[in-house]
Amino acid sequence: MDASMSSHALSGLNFSKSNTADVTRDRSLHACELPRQSSWRSGTTGRTFQNLKLDTSAHNRNLAAKTFCSAEACIHPLSAIESPSHVEEDKVGVLLLNLGGPDTLNDVQPFLYNLFADPDIIRLPRLFRFLQQPLARLISTLRAPKSKEGYASIGGGSPLRKITDEQADALKMALEAKKVAANVYVAMRYWHPFTEEAVQQIKRDRIKKLVVLPLYPQYSISTTGSSVRVLQDLFREDKVLSRLPVAIIQSWYQRGGYVNSMADLIEKELQSFGSPDEVMIFFSAHGVPVSYVRDAGDPYKDQMEDCIYLIMQELKARGINNDHKLAYQSRVGPVQWLKPYTDEVLVELGKNGVKSLLAVPVSFVSEHIETLEEIDMEYKELALESGVENWGRVPALGCTSTFITDLADAVIEALPSAAAMTTDTTVSEASSFKQNPAGFAIKMLLGSFLAFIALLVFPAFKNQNV
Repeated sequence: MDASMSSHALSGLNFSKSNTADVTRDRSLHACELPRQSSWRSGTTGRTFQNLKLDTSAHNRNLAAKTFCSAEACIHPLSAIESPSHVEEDKVGVLLLNLGGPDTLNDVQPFLYNLFADPDIIRLPRLFRFLQQPLARLISTLRAPKSKEGYASIGGGSPLRKITDEQADALKMALEAKKVAANVYVAMRYWHPFTEEAVQQIKRDRIKKLVVLPLYPQYSISTTGSSVRVLQDLFREDKVLSRLPVAIIQSWYQRGGYVNSMADLIEKELQSFGSPDEVMIFFSAHGVPVSYVRDAGDPYKDQMEDCIYLIMQELKARGINNDHKLAYQSRVGPVQWLKPYTDEVLVELGKNGVKSLLAVPVSFVSEHIETLEEIDMEYKELALESGVENWGRVPALGCTSTFITDLADAVIEALPSAAAMTTDTTVSEASSFKQNPAGFAIKMLLGSFLAFIALLVFPAFKNQNV
């Protein structure tokens, strides 16, 4: 898809990374029901991003069908702060992190500029970082016309902000139901409301303790990592914010509320098929370049595989034993991304005689261009052309009550770990540079050059969009 480029799709390449009204139908939100508690175990706190590891290896899973880990709260050990026995006595804030998207077609070019100006997207060596903004302006100008076509196909802009605002309201209500009064803020990485705007509001509101909750179930350097880097910079430069106790929930794909909510949606959609037992459950996840996983230690691939395992275990516990497949969407450029690729697998499944397919956008909790245009339009058409006869798609979680309630539980559990934010980073460029300065600079510059060429010359490559 060629409508725009986003951090997940582009990150890690040293370059980094597209419905009409009837398609959007009820997928923007799901009405919140009565809250339901979820069960989960703790023991994953106190980790820096560099040492982030899974409790459950992708190669050694000895999990009970309904046992889930807690969200991973990032404790900052440089400033241990005791938490009060009643967290509701503090003025609590919750900061939701998301990618953002253009509200109108006129916003597409500046949105793309913000995206490509991110050094986590196009990663230039220090000597060449003066080129970051000129390069971002050039690429965003050239890409904007094609990107506008994608956004026009889903109504003229991204629905992500509206949905995220509604999730924030639902989370605030869920916390109040649990006797925790909190202000919930939305911080978008590349469009309004920007992280800087949300942080200034937090400061004006004199929040005393903050929980940072990325709306990405699985951790990646390119999403959670990039957003946290911005937060670290903002907090380090502000005397007041530098002392604010902060807890960062790094990932929460393993929580019971998320797993059960995903299983609920899959189980419901399976019933729309004439023969539910014959349906292939097709998980389509956000792609990242192989280099991020292989060279930078991004845990995204392991976490995604573990996530699929947990969901399928829950479905099996309910007597649902359908075949399933995981693939990765939204790649761009002439480098290797996580495989298998969604488009290639769809063609393969059709040729192998799979007639019924249920697409599950497992790494997205909100509807946006990648679900509404890339999956609902492009991938559906490709699947039907390849021999699939019955197509279905699981909606994004939106405000599903079990999901929102479990996020509230994650926030409450993270509060006691809040401490002043440090400036740990996910990838240490300095260490790589010291080990091999010449090789490091050449590798980064070459990667960025290839990225630039790919973005300008290869518009037919699939892109991620928001």
